[in-house]
Formats: sequence, structure tokens, C-alpha cells
Amino acid sequence: METNKRKAAVEEGDEHNLAGEGELNSPFREPEAKRQKQTNNEDLQGQPAQEATKPTSESDRPHNIRSVPPSGSGPGQAIVATGRTPRKWTDEYFRNLYTKDPSFKYLGQKDPDFAPFLDSQNQLDFNDPAAVMQLTKTLLRIDYGLKIDLPPDRLCPPVPNRHNYILWLTSLLSSSSYHPHFSSSPDQKNIDSRPIIGLDIGTGASAIYPLLGCVQHPHWSFIATDIDAHSLSFAQRNIHLNKLQDRITLLHRTPDQPLIPFDSPILTTRGIDKIDFTMCNPPFYSSPSDLLSSAAKKSRPPLTACTGAPVEMVCAGGEVAHIFRMIDESLVLREKVTWYTSMIGKVTSLETVVERLRKEKIQNYAVTELVQGKQTKRWVVGWSFGGMRAGEVEGRGVSGVWKKLLPPVVSMEVGMWKDSREKVGMVVERVKQTVEGLELMSWEWSGERMRGVGRARANVWSRAWRRKREREMKAAEEGKKNEDSDGNGTKEEEKCKLGFEVVIEVGKGGESKVLLLWREGHDQGLFESLWGYFQGKLKDI
Repeated sequence: METNKRKAAVEEGDEHNLAGEGELNSPFREPEAKRQKQTNNEDLQGQPAQEATKPTSESDRPHNIRSVPPSGSGPGQAIVATGRTPRKWTDEYFRNLYTKDPSFKYLGQKDPDFAPFLDSQNQLDFNDPAAVMQLTKTLLRIDYGLKIDLPPDRLCPPVPNRHNYILWLTSLLSSSSYHPHFSSSPDQKNIDSRPIIGLDIGTGASAIYPLLGCVQHPHWSFIATDIDAHSLSFAQRNIHLNKLQDRITLLHRTPDQPLIPFDSPILTTRGIDKIDFTMCNPPFYSSPSDLLSSAAKKSRPPLTACTGAPVEMVCAGGEVAHIFRMIDESLVLREKVTWYTSMIGKVTSLETVVERLRKEKIQNYAVTELVQGKQTKRWVVGWSFGGMRAGEVEGRGVSGVWKKLLPPVVSMEVGMWKDSREKVGMVVERVKQTVEGLELMSWEWSGERMRGVGRARANVWSRAWRRKREREMKAAEEGKKNEDSDGNGTKEEEKCKLGFEVVIEVGKGGESKVLLLWREGHDQGLFESLWGYFQGKLKDI
């Protein structure tokens, strides 16, 4: 949610605001003058929490706002709306949250702490840091059942913007996993229920990303890092306020330590040797003068809304340097993290980051723009060394002018037939016959979902492959050693080179469409080759 281009949410780079001059530093690069002593020298974890629940929706409530939780409730307890049956919060609830701007009038009616900040027209003064801070607290209380305590000298996070990042991560993980209906990949488990571990780099005083993620997903847990002891003290309090100590672990880091803390003895003790995703909202400014220059271009005065410390807003090289540092670490860690991600505040930074990924030959990446309100636009970038691909929407979700930054297409139309309800059965049978004639590692078809998932060790649909297999079979019959032409034998063959999904869609007008989705693998040419093979097999229907 944009707040009238306030300095706290001006610039292309989020809600940063100058709270007095300071040396160049970052919540991920610069230490406190003295590091607070903590258990095991860095762990701030606490006690267990329970699963979050939410009251049933009420259709007469505007803008998807839900009942205010009663005093004392939160993610660790059931939240009960008077006269209504409690239920778990649903994916649909969170997807629809903030599709419209919240009604300040409604918020004022439901939260007595928020009402005093509204004028006679139910408008909020975004020049008032206390008003903006209360808006954040009110939204978290009403929409998430969360309580937070924020210091006046640290950033106040805009909830809808943070919510959007969590939504994208949810979709990214889901789209880059096989549907739980299929068991094609032995390494894939239901992403909607298996334990997920996320890393929030630079969690800040609010610890908002771990809090939002844990409320939305009972099976998620977080490691949250920061170098600022003052921010960590508030983050720890917020985690305890919401009884999420067993799911969020705080680590106090120093600038000479890696951003991704696999060097931490805490992770070693707990047997954490792999992380599902990282997330980060890095400092966007390269210097205090850069911050002031950016603010000077805006229509509002420079010192408005929530005040942040330089440690949160500025680092040498800005957001690009910070993300480059993440890329450097990822080149060493590789598949120890499934998805490395970061928010980006400037489109010029996005271009630079994508260029670096391509330079490092990281072709499995994703870019998406997050739009909140009429003015605020951010971007997120993610990259992976694994074979699972992000979906078309999750990985290629930017407007047309930035298409040059996109990763390879992962969804291609094989064919479409108009007014062809009677042909649907023919299309289904042809698709099944086409795939079942191939020597795949696995193939599963769901008639109910009109889709199938296959995994191939190579381009087994090509003439070259068939000739090769004939030679191998002949050699085997003659008692010769059956090995791959590259000398790696069958072990290399059994590695999945292409995972794909065939989807048959039937429109309301009777038209049917066959789509080929790239689900797994690094070879774009292999995917396009299979698409051409399907086109040839279905063209005469």
C-alpha cells in the first residue's frame, strides 16, 4: 500500500526514511557497537506455539476485512468471532486479502486504537509516524490476529506489500513442485503440507515476514537474521507475543559472516542442512546522499511517516551489491537452498541482477512485479540450481516492456480446436497414445484433471534415440556391454532430463486446447523438441 509517496515508501525502493545521518551500513553488513550476549552466542529462540485459526468470513464486511480477534488471541490460540464457528484461515482468504484497499472507516470502527488517527473524513495523515505505525498494527491484528510492538526509530513495514511477497513465495514453491495427485518424482512431496524452512535475511524489528508466513502456513518455520541488536530485541518480543517461538529462530549475525547462515552451530545442532527458500528486503540506497537525492525528487517532504535507521536503509553499493553477495554465496551453496529470492526496488537494479544471473549461466530463475495500490511497484527475483521450474505466472510475471528480462517460456500451446466438444475424447486418446509409446522414466495420467505428468531421461521421441536403443539392444543380444555412448552407462540415463505436464483445457464455448508445460530440467531445447513432437502427432485431429 503506497502512502502518498512518503519518504518511508518513496523511491523505487520501499518504505525507507532517513532518521538522521549515519555511516554507511546495512542490517546485513554492519554490526552493532557491541553484540548482545545470547544463548549459544546467537540463538534467540523460545518456546512452542500452536496452529493459527481464523473466524469464518462475513460477506457484509467490506474489502475482505475480518472480525477483530478478542483480547489475548493470536496465532498461538483459536480466534473466535462472537456467534460464529472458528475455522482455519484458508488459502483463498489470503489470496483475496488486499485485492482492494482497506477501508479506514471500517478499521476505525473495529479497532479503538486506530480511530483517533482518522480525521472527520476518515482519512489518515501519512505524515504522522504514529498514525502509520498504528495502521500497520491494526491491519496485522484484524487480518492476521497478530500483535506487534514497534520502536519509533526503526522501519514500519507496510503490510500489503509484505503480504504480496509471501503470496508470491507460496505460489513459487507450489508451481515448482509436482501436483500432489501425481507421484512421478520420488523426491517430491506435497508442498502444501510438508515442513518448509524459510530464511528471512534482515528480519528487522517487526519480524513481519516470518510472522505472516507462519500464520498463513502452519507447516512453515523460519530462520530470521539481523545484525542490529536493537531490532532483534523487538523481533524477539513480537515472536513471543504471538507464541511462535518454536517456529521462528532468530540469529544475531555480523557483517563478516555469510548472509545464508549454514555456518551457524544452531543450524548444525538442529540438523538443518537444507533451506527451501530465502527472502530479503535489502537496503536500496548506496549512501545517505543517495537516499536524500531520491527523496528530493518526490512531492512530499523528506522526513515523513515511519522513521528508519540508516542501518536499515543504506549499504555500500545499494541493493545490487547486496543481491550480488547473495548470488556469490549461492554459487557455492547451490542446491542447499531450493529458491534464493530477494525483493528489488528499482527496475534498473532488476536488469543488472538478471544480467548477472545469465552471466553465471543460471537459467532457472524467476522475476515478478508486485503491484500494490496505484503507485507502488516492486519486483522480486528468484533463482534455483535445482531442476524444478517456476510456473509461467510466478516466473514470468512482469509487464511487456520488460519481457527481455524474462526466463525461458515454460508453457506452450500444442493445438486448439474450436467447437470441438465431440473431439475432446479423440484429443485425450491421442495424447495418451503419443506419450505411452515413449520410453519414459514415468508417466501418470489423471482423467479427472485432464492432465498427465511425464519424466524423460533424454529425447526419447527422436529418431536418433530410437536408433541408439536398437543398437544397444542388438549389442546386448550379442553379449556386449550395454553402456551409454558418453561412457556414463545407465546411471546417467536414469537422471531426469525433462519433466513435463500435458494439460487439456475445455473452454465454456466448447473449444479445447492442449498445453505442454515445462516442469523439470535445464534444457530448453529438449522442451521445445517435445512440443514439436506433440504438434506433429496431433495436427491431423
